[in-house]
Amino acid sequence: MIGSIVITLALSFSIISMIMYFLNYRGYKNTLNFGRISYHAMAVLVIVASAILLYSILTHQYQYKYIYSYSNNSLQDLGVFHLASSFWGGQEGSFMLWLLLTTIVGIILQSYASKRGDLEPRVMAVFTLVTSFLLVMVSPWFKNPFEYIWITPTFLKIEHLNSNFFHLPFIQQFFFTDQSNNQGFIQVNSEFVSLLSQAGVSINQFIIDGKGLNPQLLNFWMQIHPPILFTGFSMATVPFVFAIAALLKNDYKDWVRQAFPWLLAGMGILGLGIMLGGYWAYEMLGWGGYWAWDPVENSSLIPWLVGIAGIHTLLVQRKTQSQGGNGKYAKTNLILCVLTYILVLYSTFLTRSGVLGDASVHSFVDPGMVVYLFLLLFIGTFILLGFGMIAYRWKALNENVVSEENLLSRELALFTAMIVLIASAIIVLVGTSAPIFGQSVDTFFYNEMHIPLAIIIMFLNGLSLLIKWKKSDVNELIKKSIYSVSGALLFTLVLVIFGGVNDILMILLSFTTMLSLIVNFNIAVKIIKGNKKMLGAYVAHTGIALFILGVIGSAVYSDDIDINLEKGKTVSAFGYEMTFKEIYMIENNTKYAFNVHLKKGSTEHNVTPVMYMSDFNNSLMREPAILNLWTKDIYLSPLSYDEGNTDNNSTNHISLKKGELIEFENTTITFDRFNLSAETMQAMREGKDFQMSAILKIEKNKEISEVELLRKSVDGNITFTSFKSDELNLKIDLVNLTSSNIDVSISNADDQTKSNPILSVTASIKPFINLVWTGIVVMVSGFIISMLRRLKESMISS
Repeated sequence: MIGSIVITLALSFSIISMIMYFLNYRGYKNTLNFGRISYHAMAVLVIVASAILLYSILTHQYQYKYIYSYSNNSLQDLGVFHLASSFWGGQEGSFMLWLLLTTIVGIILQSYASKRGDLEPRVMAVFTLVTSFLLVMVSPWFKNPFEYIWITPTFLKIEHLNSNFFHLPFIQQFFFTDQSNNQGFIQVNSEFVSLLSQAGVSINQFIIDGKGLNPQLLNFWMQIHPPILFTGFSMATVPFVFAIAALLKNDYKDWVRQAFPWLLAGMGILGLGIMLGGYWAYEMLGWGGYWAWDPVENSSLIPWLVGIAGIHTLLVQRKTQSQGGNGKYAKTNLILCVLTYILVLYSTFLTRSGVLGDASVHSFVDPGMVVYLFLLLFIGTFILLGFGMIAYRWKALNENVVSEENLLSRELALFTAMIVLIASAIIVLVGTSAPIFGQSVDTFFYNEMHIPLAIIIMFLNGLSLLIKWKKSDVNELIKKSIYSVSGALLFTLVLVIFGGVNDILMILLSFTTMLSLIVNFNIAVKIIKGNKKMLGAYVAHTGIALFILGVIGSAVYSDDIDINLEKGKTVSAFGYEMTFKEIYMIENNTKYAFNVHLKKGSTEHNVTPVMYMSDFNNSLMREPAILNLWTKDIYLSPLSYDEGNTDNNSTNHISLKKGELIEFENTTITFDRFNLSAETMQAMREGKDFQMSAILKIEKNKEISEVELLRKSVDGNITFTSFKSDELNLKIDLVNLTSSNIDVSISNADDQTKSNPILSVTASIKPFINLVWTGIVVMVSGFIISMLRRLKESMISS
């Protein structure tokens, strides 16, 4: 309740702040301080609400539906940071995180704008409109993380509840059983909570565990990827509000230098957040890549591409403003800054509206029609505000710049780079939006469309730094570029001759990328000796070139093979001798780790792919093992594991649901039913010893018999029984029995030949993948350097 009250108060202060700032912009001078006080009150309340949510997660307050749905006790065993990451595990929490980070950005923005003339009221009036929308989204009427679990009747699994209270007389009327799997539930609603309270029991005493997070999210990179990504989203707000502020005043002299450092910082952080998600996929998902053109991945990439396009044309406008007027591309830059934030909102819509539920592994579930319509209203409001203001001021946006540059001018090169980046954004936007219209786009489409664009971009990354503003002399250009072109040609020839590169587009991409790398690195080295503040662009471009080289090596020229590793026997792949040594349990005996020994010459390594059954979704999870080397990664993704108890030719390992059957050597085996009495269920709830069984019907030569396989729990130790018949020449071992299915091993009774365990893996080699990660770090460093330079310039009057 307190959290919802705090959110509601914060929304009130946000609206008051927006009104006060707008009135100050309209000439009411005495409202400025009220706007500031209201914004800071709102910010304090948002921080308090976030602290309440985090505290509730850390103290397992399962009376909140959000915390029950995305947290559990076992997360604490993995560390406080894993538990804290439940904060943004679902829709409500991720909106809360976005709100918190946007609010913090607003505190910095308010201080920044207050030192720059009359900028503050215009900027903050628009910014508080953003915070008001976000506050409405997490308010008690929409995706509120503080909603109690009984507000909407919810069925809770009995294993998440305290069995000490099952004796209460009213419990049975709320008890339900799923007949398909004998899973017990208790319905929690307002009536149940009232009866529980009358019995002197709090709901938090009754609910003792939650559902938890998807195990694939329990990774270090998922602890930092969402906060960094949402920081980028939050910072994308700022260039938007600067653009609207300039349009409100109809003065375009200062907004470029004021917005420039924010756009640089925002796109640097957003790019880092996107690629941290890529590294998480590479390390956790096991398919061997870091970018799959998944619609939700793409939705974050689109605003980044548009923002990067805006950086290039903002440079031109800033440079040409010295000639008087608004500078070149004034209209273009306003459109791009507005579009960047609108595409951030569109990304949120795609991810959280449920429209990509069947097209993306990352998409959230359908949030309901009301939230769906509110997201559309959110986007529509800012489309109307942004493009409406541009249309209103269109005639006044006279650039007043004499066009003197020729084809060999830096202005034209930067404008061309912007066009190519926008073309890339449009391609990704079309492919990403296709599922909305019932269509789908293959990854081949993205790859084929982007290779030519990448060639052009990398060529411009090198060329634009060799040519001058306005116009360049051809002979001088040839003289300046001869060493860079020669080096790039030599590198490309080596790739073709010794690297086996024969695809013409890959050859061209390799040449232009190396040209860009040599040009930017060479200039950066010269600048280090002089004006270091100019380094940013060259460092960022160097990082992008390294990244593209890493993509060429790791994605285009990777290789993979499926191999079976029999325990103790060596298999060769990619020049390495691979030997499966042992299997052992890790993480409180919840996961199986497979020790694989790799040897090449005198060099030896051990890697451990992991497999386990997840209670979260009752499915087999696989975690790859990665051997990081200087020039490549060796990547082992586990596929399956055969314990090798009996001869592989005569053993079936299968999973059966109730009513399913299997044929085994003229014998029909049917999983007929569970044998689960009410006494057994009560013993399970109370944590006592129990046994449950599965009844199988076996038919051979028209004779039918029943077999009972038992699962016994004694002092917490679980054992399984077997069935063996020499007459039927049949042996059935019960491997596992759950509430929905059984796992059995079926073999001939007279064929018990022992064989070694076999671990099946996909082994792959990723050449030069370290260049991908190195390139990202270098690129982000360049953004930071550029941001610091432009931040100082923003204080200087034009």
